[in-house]
Amino acid sequence: MDSFKYTVISHEGMRYCNPLSSEKIETVLDLLDFVNTARVLDLASGKGELLLRLVERYGAEALGVDLASPFIAEAQAQASTRIPHKKVTFLEQDVTTLQVEPESLDLVSCLGGCHILGGFQPTLQQVKSWVKPGGYILLGDGYWKQEPQPEYLAAFGGSRDECMTHAQNVTIGPAEGLVPLYACVCNDDEWDRYEWLHLRNIELYARKHSEDPDVPGLLKRIRAWRDTYVRWGRDTLGFGLYLFQK
Repeated sequence: MDSFKYTVISHEGMRYCNPLSSEKIETVLDLLDFVNTARVLDLASGKGELLLRLVERYGAEALGVDLASPFIAEAQAQASTRIPHKKVTFLEQDVTTLQVEPESLDLVSCLGGCHILGGFQPTLQQVKSWVKPGGYILLGDGYWKQEPQPEYLAAFGGSRDECMTHAQNVTIGPAEGLVPLYACVCNDDEWDRYEWLHLRNIELYARKHSEDPDVPGLLKRIRAWRDTYVRWGRDTLGFGLYLFQK
C-alpha cells in the first residue's frame, strides 16, 4: 500500500489534518501582527489551509512543505483559485532535509507533524533559529490528558515519551528561550468529529472500492484504531495549539 494512501483517504473532506476547529485556529491567527512583507513556513503543511488563510489575511510570502503528493496537489489547486496573484509555494519534500537561512522567517508553523522532527521540544529547538527576533512559532501537537495505560500504548505501538502534558508543552517554551503567547486544546466534540470522520471516510471508501486489494488492510487498521480510541484514546490523548514568540 502507498504510504500516504490511508492518510489521504481518511482526511477526505477535511481542510485541516488535525482535530482543532477552524474557529480555534482563526483565534490564533487573529493574534499575529504581520505586515505584507512577512515570510512564513509551514512544515508538514498538508492541504495548505493554514498558509492559504495567512496569505489571504496578511499577503504573506508563504512556503508549505509536505511529502504527500495528493495533499500538495490539493493545496496548489486551492491556491490557484483563492490567491492566484499571491506568492505561495508548496514543495513535495521531506522537512528534515529542508535548509533554511537563520532568522529569515516571521513565522514557522507545524500542526500535527512535530514527530517528523523528533517531537515537540526537538521541533522548537530546530525551528527557533529560523525565526527572526520577535517572530513566531506555532505548533500543534498531542499531549497526555492522563497517564497512558500500557495496554493503550501497546495497541498502537506507541511510547510514553512521544508526548508530554499540556503544561509541559507550554513551559518548554521558556526553557528554550521563547515566550508563550497563547495556548488552547481541542475538546471532546472536536476529537470525536475528527476520529469518526476518519472512520467514516475509510468505511465509505471500502464500500465504494471493494475491488481495491488494499481495502482489507485499510479496514483492519481503521477498525483497530476505532476500538483503541473509544476504549482509551479519547480520555488519554489530547491535542493542543501553542503560539510562542522569539
